[in-house]
Amino acid sequence: MSAKELWTRFAAWVNGEAAPAARFEKEYQPKHSPLFRRKPREVSTGQPKTYEVWFYRVSAVLASVALIGILLATVTRLPLHGTPGTPDQNEVAERYVEQGLEETGAVNLVSGMILDYRAFDTFGESCVLFLTAMSVFVLLWNDKHSLPPKLEAERKEDDIILAEEEMHLLRHAAHFLTPFILLFGIYVVVNGHLSPGGGFSGGIIIGSGLIFYATACGQKTVSRFFDRKAFYILNFICLAIYAGAKSYSFFLGANHMENPIPKGIPGAILSGGLILPLNICVGLVVACTMYAFYALFNKGDF
Repeated sequence: MSAKELWTRFAAWVNGEAAPAARFEKEYQPKHSPLFRRKPREVSTGQPKTYEVWFYRVSAVLASVALIGILLATVTRLPLHGTPGTPDQNEVAERYVEQGLEETGAVNLVSGMILDYRAFDTFGESCVLFLTAMSVFVLLWNDKHSLPPKLEAERKEDDIILAEEEMHLLRHAAHFLTPFILLFGIYVVVNGHLSPGGGFSGGIIIGSGLIFYATACGQKTVSRFFDRKAFYILNFICLAIYAGAKSYSFFLGANHMENPIPKGIPGAILSGGLILPLNICVGLVVACTMYAFYALFNKGDF
């Protein structure tokens, strides 16, 4: 039996399916073998057996209990909130406030903290957003080949009705307000190291502007400049730039080498080192994820 057949059987067993294994036994059995003349085995209906169902349920419960136990054990060993002797109440906070501007070059100390001191945490959060969007894709995405003809016809009919409805006021408002919403979101992202805001806040504003425009003018209008392919490309580029931009700290910070990236003059738009490009990357990831959620939950595609 080839490795491909073994992998297919293993995948069927993990999914609780019995029919594929029986099908392979029937298809790949030699026709001239004496075993082929025997009474064929009864093919399963594909429903998992009772002991398989209980195995999956018990395994899920045990895994959940083990994870909860590990988390609770970790929490019990953490210092109490507000204890004056903990590092986060003295050394860390003092370092952020007293030396944050000098070390990060960002006037907004919050942006300096999450995109310089704790940049890898923010990178993990951005990856979580992308993985969450991909999980929603797997669960809700319906292409033209997977949708029943009746449902596909209803979707096209809804688009026609939306295009023919008397929504002139809403559409004119969307055409007028959407550029200002997107411009304000870009302002919040670009000035995140100088004033309150940043990639997360600005990305939400940009994503809300896209959702507002798609609600008024239809998703097909937005798909002309932002579709699923653009979503993949933007997320990949932003996450790759983020990972490559912060990988230098492994070598420079760990070996106490001088940082070659200029921080600029505090208060200038081109200051803060890598905080500005990282804010842009985070903002694009957040905006793309928000609109992807809207499009998938709305019609299952964009």
